[in-house]
Amino acid sequence: MQAKANDTTTARGREAENRAAAYLERCGARVVERNFRVRGGEIDLICRDGKTLVFVEVRQRSRGDFGGAGASITASKQRRIVLAAQHYLAGKPACDCRFDCVLIDGDKLEWLRDAFSADAF
Repeated sequence: MQAKANDTTTARGREAENRAAAYLERCGARVVERNFRVRGGEIDLICRDGKTLVFVEVRQRSRGDFGGAGASITASKQRRIVLAAQHYLAGKPACDCRFDCVLIDGDKLEWLRDAFSADAF
């Protein structure tokens, strides 16, 4: 039974990321990579918004019992995203970048630009 629950969670996560990517592209961003993973961190979407490289965390909650999607992006989660971004940027030319979040609470989708900063870590 556990494998089916994980499969369902993975499918929901993929669906949320697809929905977020489509929304960002409609708003003018261009998705350049999905699910960038390194040991200790992962970035759901990496986009270009004009000349800015954007690392996007997608969070979905069907219910608000535990504070909604935004509440689930803890300092620890932010630290792991920053770590993955540092790996992604290693060896690449310097560029402007930022950390955004796409929050999906039920049917509501919200794009938070510059949601957190790497400077905090």
